Formats: sequence, C-alpha cells, structure tokens
Amino acid sequence: MKLLKATLVILSLASASAIHAAEDMTIRLATTTSTYHSGLLDYLLPEFKKDTGYSVEVLAAGTGKSLRMGQNGDVDLVMTHAPKAEANFVEKGYGVLPRKLMHNDFVVVGPESDPAKISGKKDVAKALTDIASYNATFVSRGDDSGTHKKELNLWAQTSIEPNFGGYKAVGQGMGPTLNMASELQAYTMTDRGTWLAYQNKLDLKIMVQGDKRLFNPYQVILVNPSRYPDINYQGAKSFSDWLVNPKAQAMINNYQRHGEQLFVADAITQ
Repeated sequence: MKLLKATLVILSLASASAIHAAEDMTIRLATTTSTYHSGLLDYLLPEFKKDTGYSVEVLAAGTGKSLRMGQNGDVDLVMTHAPKAEANFVEKGYGVLPRKLMHNDFVVVGPESDPAKISGKKDVAKALTDIASYNATFVSRGDDSGTHKKELNLWAQTSIEPNFGGYKAVGQGMGPTLNMASELQAYTMTDRGTWLAYQNKLDLKIMVQGDKRLFNPYQVILVNPSRYPDINYQGAKSFSDWLVNPKAQAMINNYQRHGEQLFVADAITQ
C-alpha cells in the first residue's frame, strides 16, 4: 500500500510538472480582429513554433478588449493598433517593452450606388461629413476596438456628432460589420487587410483611401511581469523578439491577399 501511494504521488508530481511545462510553452496573445481575419497570424505562427517550440493561443478581441485583458493579467502580451490607448497602457504600468511592428491603412467602403457621392474623395473628414449630411447608413463597429477608436477620432475632426439617423453602432468585429454593411448597402470603415480577406463576399467597393489620417500602426507590448508574476513573460518576450527580427519582418512584408501586400513591416527601421 505504501508503495502504491508513493507511486501515485510520483505520478501526480510528474503530471503536474508536465502540465506546467506545457503551460510554459504556450503564449497567450490578445490582438485585434484585423490580424486574425486577414490571415496574418495563421501565416506567421507555424513558423514561430518551428523556430522556438512555442505555441500561441490567440484571443482576437479588438484593441480595447485586448488591452483590458492585458490590464487584468489574462494574457502574456498584446498586439494592437490604437497609439493613445497603448501609451496609456504602458504609462499606467500594465505593459512593458512596446515595439513598433507594422502598419497598414483604413479605407471607407460603401455600395456601388454611393448615395452620399463620396467615391474618390481624398479628404476622409469631408467624406464622413457628406455621409452624415445625406443621412446615409453608416455601420460602425461600436466595440471600442482600434478601428472604432480611429473612426471616432475622424468624426471628431468633422463638425458632426456620429448620432445621425443613419448611424448604426453594432458592437461587432470587423468581419460581421462588413457583412452587415453589405446587406444594408451601407458605408463603413475597415482596415485594408480585413477588406481584402472579405471583399469577394461583399457587395461593396472602396470609396475613400489614401488620406494620411487613415494610417494604421500596430505595436506589440508585453504585459508587465512585476504586476503579474505568473504570466509567461519569457515566452512572450521570445515572441516579441521573433516578430521584430529580420525574418519575421520580411514575412510580414511578403504576406499578400489577392495579390496585394496587406502590412508594411516597421521594426526594421528602428
């Protein structure tokens, strides 16, 4: 009986050790829906695992929710695209080692009929003003994501509050928001990566692009281990280091959908 108990204790300890080792080789990443829907992470993560042995558990929740998960210590690092919110996250001691990673841009899309007559405009604030003045339907993510924050920032540059009759805040990710805009023949704002991934399924087209205010930078930030000592800081740092190295940066530059480059790597210029 004593031998049996001893054996069970050894097996239990071995099992606990194996679970702990598996946890050490898993990294929890909170990120935007754009990096998920665009397919970028599906493209990068197998190569990262091959190089390091780490697996990455992806929680695609939008920037606002991703930063809150980091703030609560529920993840090991975040990959987001809202500079002011990210700076606040670091300044308050929730995040460390912020690094530029890449950028893409936003576009305003809408129906072929273009009731607000914004197609081809270069001034995004003027285009939004025309949408509101016409009371055309505009579908907003309304989910505190980086895209939603950017959209609200652009509305703030107009003389119009985004509460006109055609404005619909749906509290959804980018994919569902695009689908809804297509169904309603409405306008919306999307990151280019998700647009390229979804465009063939949508009855919409790009209306406004190229305004420098539509620039969309991404950062990767580690959760502060002094605040949350149980996070997998070493794994998270390995992933951050890998993302900004020349190999991963070249992969980001080379990633395409429908023959178009989705993201431009930024870390190589630092």
